[in-house]
Amino acid sequence: MKESIKVFLFLLVLSVAIAAQAPAAAAKLPVDVSEAKLVSKLMGRSMPYRIILPKNYNSSKQKRYPVIYLLHGLFGSNTNWTTLTKLPSYAQEHEFIIVNPEGENGWYTDSASKPADRFESYIIKELIPEIDAKYRTIAARNGRVIAGLSMGGYGALKFGVKYPEMFSLAGSFSGALGAATYTSIPALDAILKSIGEAYGPMGSETRKLNDLFALVRDASPEKIKTLPFIYLDCGTEDFLFQNNREFVELLREKKIPHEYRERPGGHAWPYWDGQVAEFLRLAERFVK
Repeated sequence: MKESIKVFLFLLVLSVAIAAQAPAAAAKLPVDVSEAKLVSKLMGRSMPYRIILPKNYNSSKQKRYPVIYLLHGLFGSNTNWTTLTKLPSYAQEHEFIIVNPEGENGWYTDSASKPADRFESYIIKELIPEIDAKYRTIAARNGRVIAGLSMGGYGALKFGVKYPEMFSLAGSFSGALGAATYTSIPALDAILKSIGEAYGPMGSETRKLNDLFALVRDASPEKIKTLPFIYLDCGTEDFLFQNNREFVELLREKKIPHEYRERPGGHAWPYWDGQVAEFLRLAERFVK
């Protein structure tokens, strides 16, 4: 990989340290936010998630709602979006069910080294059907959106590309879009451990199957016609800025419908707080 990847990984460590300084989650959940667990057969353990219901959900007994799945970043958790942003407040301006899955540090991928860490299969095959069964969702492509930040941005776009029949819109905020191609650098053990466990060595089948750039580059014209609309943004001071621009160039080359936004900001919660509010407004154009 390019020398810029080394810079990316070094700065990712710094960003994690900055994120760790964010205010601790309050003991009491915000209004209309609840916690649940899914006993996953694929993962062999209970997987927590948070869910935000529309403010009129309990009074409108027949109405069905579109769902937005919001994925967290590396070293984060399913609690991040509801405690480190104003998402619960923003959600009250819309009529979405919003789900925050737990992705641990698994890069939203079925691990090459840990058989029980099947994060992609868990979300696609267990969590989404569970949400559709338990809540009054619009259980169809035109009622389902997926997005995320950093590691979650990569995961959301990957899911959109691999499962286009499931999502009408896939969004990324400051996405680590080249994740499956990052290689080893001895000084960055914590990040490299998660990458190695998820994808295995360079050249592995898992890396090939989860390389977002390759998935898009190799997509046939027929496959491209089926893809969800892709949204991505990145702050101009973000160390992933160039990586995102490279992906946008690929989308343009393949003539894939998308929207890309650049605005001042770094790889930090104040930026994501503003962008998730924008994304909720955007999502209303793509769901019914």
